[in-house]
Amino acid sequence: MSACVPARAADSDHAERAHPPHSPPPGRRRFRIAGADVSASIAVFLIALPLSLGIALATGAPLQAGLVAAAVGGLVAGRIGGSPLQVSGPAAGLTVVTADLIQHYGWRTTCAITVLAGLAQLGLGCLRVARGALAVSPAIVHGMLAGIGVTIAVAQLHIVLGGTPQSSVPDNLRALPAQLAQLHPAALSVSVLTLALLLLWPRVPGRFGRVCRMVPAALVAVAGATAAAAAAGLVLPKVDLPSWRNHALAGLPEGPVLGLAAAVLTTTLVCSVQSLLGAVAVDKLASARPGPAHVSRSDLDRELLGQGAANIVSGSLGGLPVAGVAVRSSANVHAGAVSRNSTMLHGVLVVIAALLLVPLLELIPLAALAALVMAVGIQMVSLNHIRTVTRHREVLVYAVTTLGVVTFGVLEGVALGIAVAVGVALHRLTRTRITHDEQEGVHHVHVRGQLTFLAVPRLSRALHLVPQGADVVVALDGSFMDHAAYETLHDWQSTHTARGGTVEITGRRAGVRIAEPAALASGHPAEGPEETGASEADCRCRPWTAWRNHQCERPQELMRGISTFQRNTAPLVRAELARLAREGQRPGQLFLTCADSRVVTSMITSSGPGDLFVVRNVGNLVPPPGAESGDDSVAAAIEYAVEVLAVRSITVCGHSGCGAMQALLDSHPDGARTPLRRWLQHARPSLERVGGPGGEPPRLAGRAPTDAAERLCLANVVQQLEHLRAHESVARALREGTLELHGLYFHVGEAQAYLLTERDGEQVFERVRAMDLAM
Repeated sequence: MSACVPARAADSDHAERAHPPHSPPPGRRRFRIAGADVSASIAVFLIALPLSLGIALATGAPLQAGLVAAAVGGLVAGRIGGSPLQVSGPAAGLTVVTADLIQHYGWRTTCAITVLAGLAQLGLGCLRVARGALAVSPAIVHGMLAGIGVTIAVAQLHIVLGGTPQSSVPDNLRALPAQLAQLHPAALSVSVLTLALLLLWPRVPGRFGRVCRMVPAALVAVAGATAAAAAAGLVLPKVDLPSWRNHALAGLPEGPVLGLAAAVLTTTLVCSVQSLLGAVAVDKLASARPGPAHVSRSDLDRELLGQGAANIVSGSLGGLPVAGVAVRSSANVHAGAVSRNSTMLHGVLVVIAALLLVPLLELIPLAALAALVMAVGIQMVSLNHIRTVTRHREVLVYAVTTLGVVTFGVLEGVALGIAVAVGVALHRLTRTRITHDEQEGVHHVHVRGQLTFLAVPRLSRALHLVPQGADVVVALDGSFMDHAAYETLHDWQSTHTARGGTVEITGRRAGVRIAEPAALASGHPAEGPEETGASEADCRCRPWTAWRNHQCERPQELMRGISTFQRNTAPLVRAELARLAREGQRPGQLFLTCADSRVVTSMITSSGPGDLFVVRNVGNLVPPPGAESGDDSVAAAIEYAVEVLAVRSITVCGHSGCGAMQALLDSHPDGARTPLRRWLQHARPSLERVGGPGGEPPRLAGRAPTDAAERLCLANVVQQLEHLRAHESVARALREGTLELHGLYFHVGEAQAYLLTERDGEQVFERVRAMDLAM
């Protein structure tokens, strides 16, 4: 099993075991537990003891099973799991599942199902799919817990009234009138006292109240009700803990294979999702509390391994299924725990109590435990969660999941919730708003939302409202376009432009302005915020903030730009860069371009960290093999990109207004041999291609080059591609079919890219349109 533990887990353990500077050497190191962990473990133990007995009572399992699960959850999951501060044990969220299993298969088979669910969790942990559980809609998770809470509360209500619960919520509701007619006054009074203490104890005011709240309300409620029942001499069913020698262990699973498989799947699902979401919640609680103590964030894959190991041990020893428990975990964090020692020590205390405190535990009335568990079930229906899903318009998913769990069961309710969530998502996908209006002779078609085949009829109607020959701007305000929508838009664009119209297609996300501010776009000189009255918050200048001629701010120094990056951009890209730091770079493209400051590769290609391996030099030159340049940096970069990084394509990108090409045109063959002149010798073949016989340079589609400099820039791209083919690593990759070469020309003034293509045996730089590469 240790082979499956992620590497981060080892690092986390190492950090936790690291001894302070003044600690003794490892050979004479003494085991120490922080005082905060000791006090936190006692607080968690006092909560876990009555709750474990109550949950075992609610499931119909032997009461010792709750203690076994609490001890195993503390010791095994606490030691192996990836969430140091999460406390595991028998959870209220598993009550309905376990009760159903016991009713259908018996206790020994239920223990075997718990073991098999633990093995399934180990497999999921080894596959490192724990993060996938977080993709489940919170509305489904909260709806599932709410349904379980309603089921628990309705069932325990019968015990509170002095009766026996039925097998399902509908049966319990039908039997409730008869139960109310046969009230057991003693059980009801003990239950009411337990609920009153639970409700009032945290609300005791003043300094006395602060002292009182150091003792958990659950312990006070059960202890107070027990003392009151003993003082009054009430005759009530009490906790019965048979000898541990008679404790039932797991047996071989008996029952239909499909039923057992569904039971294992349900147990695995509920245990895993509850534990993983609990670990995330514990991280938030730990990071929000004051104090300098640092606790590493949870490793969710390792947490899944820990939960799986705990379920294997708990099921084998005759315990309930184990999962992360929100009540105990939050108490652990609020009590100041700083490491996993508090969780493990709480497990030790449960073992001691199970062995030495049996006479005291057998004084507890079952009605007090039932009232405690009923209160926990009611708390699982969180009004805060209902408000949250209502704000996000997912109350239907929440309600269907809750009703499904209450009526049919946990697995069926979750399946219904997922089906409704998918339906809601599809409904939102179809709610695409398409509008058409005309402003100053320009027709604007605005698409808000995802553009799928379902929106094609409305898109066609809007596009056909545009007159022939009109200027059109189509704004795509969404992140997805399927093939049907693409074909519709592409065909209409081709037809409209063929009839003399112009089409500009833009894509953006709401709230982000890709272009420069309006003052700059109109050609007016930019002004600072002091002159325009604009605040920095009003200037949404993305994806970059130019240093010069910018109306938001005008930083003139490199360090101010770096400071802006650290403040605004670094938080957005930190996670992606951390991933690249761990996994290394795997770019698929080598992009070789000029060092000109106006050529921003990431902007032209819409690329991010890890996408491009970029080589820049004066004139985007590729010295041919064996050339006497005194500089092998370009050849080394090419060899590294092809041989080590295994890039799939190499692009040579030239640009308009290239100073290197102009210098080549202006240079005299007998001029001084400066470093720049020596470097530009690699572009001499490009100059010969332009001026030599039969050396007609490639042309731009739609127009001729404006001057000799532009003709040289175009010819230089083609020539450097020929130099590339002469390099051994490139030639070999081309022969093997693992590499492609591309030529690109970027016109700075037009902000337009041109791709080198073959047309009727002639090399032509074709304009790259907004829709050309959409698919």
